[in-house]
Amino acid sequence: MHISFLLHNAYSLGGTIRSTFNLAGELARRHDVEIVSVFRHHDEPTLPAPEGVRLRHLVDLRKSSPGYEGDHPQHHRPAKVFPRGDGRHSQYSRLTDARIGDHLRTVEADVVVGTRPGLNVHIARETRPGVVRVGQEHLTLPGHSYRLRSEIAHSYPLLDAITTVTRADAAAYRELRLADVRIDAVPNGVPSPRVEPASGDGKLVVAAGRLTPVKRYDLLVKAFAQVVAVRPDWKLRIYGSGDAFGNERETLRNLIDDLGLYNHVFLMGLAGDLDSEWVKGSLAAVTSSHESFGMTIVEAMRCGLPVVSTDCPQGPREIIDDGVDGRLVETGNADAVAAALLELIQDDGLRHRMAKAALESSERFDPARIAERHEAIFDELHAQGGGSRSAGALRGSLHRARSTALDGAYALRHKAASVLRKGQTA
Repeated sequence: MHISFLLHNAYSLGGTIRSTFNLAGELARRHDVEIVSVFRHHDEPTLPAPEGVRLRHLVDLRKSSPGYEGDHPQHHRPAKVFPRGDGRHSQYSRLTDARIGDHLRTVEADVVVGTRPGLNVHIARETRPGVVRVGQEHLTLPGHSYRLRSEIAHSYPLLDAITTVTRADAAAYRELRLADVRIDAVPNGVPSPRVEPASGDGKLVVAAGRLTPVKRYDLLVKAFAQVVAVRPDWKLRIYGSGDAFGNERETLRNLIDDLGLYNHVFLMGLAGDLDSEWVKGSLAAVTSSHESFGMTIVEAMRCGLPVVSTDCPQGPREIIDDGVDGRLVETGNADAVAAALLELIQDDGLRHRMAKAALESSERFDPARIAERHEAIFDELHAQGGGSRSAGALRGSLHRARSTALDGAYALRHKAASVLRKGQTA
């Protein structure tokens, strides 16, 4: 089977890229697999490209490249097919519309897989007949804007299947009543680490992820102040970098100083090999207000660390068995986070039992097992003649017309709002 993934930017860094690389690499053991990156801004991928997978791009944004297309006149005209509700819309253009459309109309594949809503819309509307069309959701449907959810409701009925990373999000998609579209929950795969599991004896709590407000590292720092008051021999390391224009790192640094934790809490920046950092700790902590899945939870568990996590929507509760291989606590409650951390810090036996359970239960996220689940979906859809439904062309025309009308309505609303704001400030 020939499987083609369509990815926003395979040359960058992020959870969707990691999970796509993991899945593609496993599928390539038995299938012909390619990853098509819409953009290319580096000579080499930031993450190691999966073995046996072809990697190519549609738009070259490397300024040092003879094929640089950042100055292409169509690159500066806003996209029409890529939906405006997708947060990446400003990066897309008439040039990407054309390149993605040409690719999908000529792709020699049995299955095409999209990895974000905007690309899934392209796949739904433009993939040639006979190809199985699968849209992956790496975030959550409720987390999308009203505008994007409307575009999803209009375009996704042309897909053959949607996969989500949690059962909760699959249920949300089923509420859309997308006709004959198959909806499956398949979590992300996380490889087994290349290091020995943590001993569980280090007096260290580890956290990792982008320094953004949604991760609520401020909550973790405040909780750890309570931990230090009881166990000053324990430390906290937070790995990750902030957004280019954000000040979260500075905010956290000031909070650490204000609480007198400069000898106990450390902002470590990016780690080239995070597994080697996980195993130095004995506990992991996640204090997010929202998680679409929770890759770092699984990564920590695969390294033999029990995780104390906020019970936020939607991922943690589908990964952690509370009281068995980790702890789930109330979202936004620093006292609850501190109490759960201290429970495991003060009880070595409990911590070691949970660590063993975390290591065992996390094996269900092995990429080979996850790839088998995707493979079964692809095989069944291909055998059923997915992508060849007789009503497809008519439905495509109807949905494109409805989407065009929707875009027009939003444009008029935006124009009216702009006129109103100008009138108020005049």
